[in-house]
Amino acid sequence: MHRECTIFDTLPDGRTVRRWRLRNDEGAEVCLIDLGAAIQRLAVPDRSGIVADVVLGFDSAAPYLEAPYFGAVVGRFANRIRNGRFELEGNAYQLALNDGPNSLHGGARGFDKQMWAGEWVETGDGPGVRFSLDSPDGDEGYPGAVTVSVTYVWTEDSRLIVDYAARSTRATPFNITQHSYFNLAGVVGSEGSVLDHELTIPASRYLPIDETLIPLAAAAPVQDSAFDFRTAKAVGRDLGSQHEQLALAGGFDHNWIIDGSGFRPVARLHDPASGRTLDIRSDLPGLQFYSGNFLDGTIAGKAGVHYGRRCALALETQYFPDSPNRPDFPDCTLRPGALFSSRTMFTFSC
Repeated sequence: MHRECTIFDTLPDGRTVRRWRLRNDEGAEVCLIDLGAAIQRLAVPDRSGIVADVVLGFDSAAPYLEAPYFGAVVGRFANRIRNGRFELEGNAYQLALNDGPNSLHGGARGFDKQMWAGEWVETGDGPGVRFSLDSPDGDEGYPGAVTVSVTYVWTEDSRLIVDYAARSTRATPFNITQHSYFNLAGVVGSEGSVLDHELTIPASRYLPIDETLIPLAAAAPVQDSAFDFRTAKAVGRDLGSQHEQLALAGGFDHNWIIDGSGFRPVARLHDPASGRTLDIRSDLPGLQFYSGNFLDGTIAGKAGVHYGRRCALALETQYFPDSPNRPDFPDCTLRPGALFSSRTMFTFSC
């Protein structure tokens, strides 16, 4: 395994952003940056052995401060909280409203906009990079001082293992995820659409949403609907259907309740053209599938490529949206003395 740490760029305020690169003997590699503990590049071979970068991102650091979470770790609470409000242990909290009437992905300055401290680590799975962050009490309105780490391990067989760990001084909602946008055809040089990618999600239920993308009162079965991905199908196959939920979100932007429990498969994405396949496993209860509905071509990324609508998609392992206000959902509260620990694994093959 080849590894190196170099200067990626300097932010307008003078802060230096480093890039950590891990490349295996097959030539597949992952590049990570301190800003947002983000995946800046993830390059894997196709069926012909041609290596291509399959995640959206930028060739410089400053755009990551404005971009919609490209490659970043998001928190303290991934996804939306209704009206940015919740009550916990008898206290009411108001968060920043950065998504219409709701709070999204930790607020105006969530984990994705912060500089993490990186270091090389050796783990039982192989070499990697551990990023650490201290989130103070009151950060973006959340209670408790939280110490959080994200460890990325890249293996010789092209598995990206992501281990999360966190502790808090007070009870606080905690929901963290990796927010990469994937296009398995390659970000540069492809036609820029994931509509022909084939997606599998082993979930018999999903969470319908209201007009602000907050879950409604009850889960719904996926059977006989556009939301049934239990058997692989093209991402774009049902996007043109008249399903009310697709109209509300402008496409898919929903949370699936993954069948089973423990560390298990949560999604498979396959590009028939290149042969690249991504398998995702996680121990978290939900998966947010976002079909890139609001990408509109105004953002210019790597090599000047403009990121148009549905040029990539996100598959985010997480707790359910608005969980702090939903006692019927799995409890996402991180309490003093407890350790939050979770693993998500991305396996690439062709």
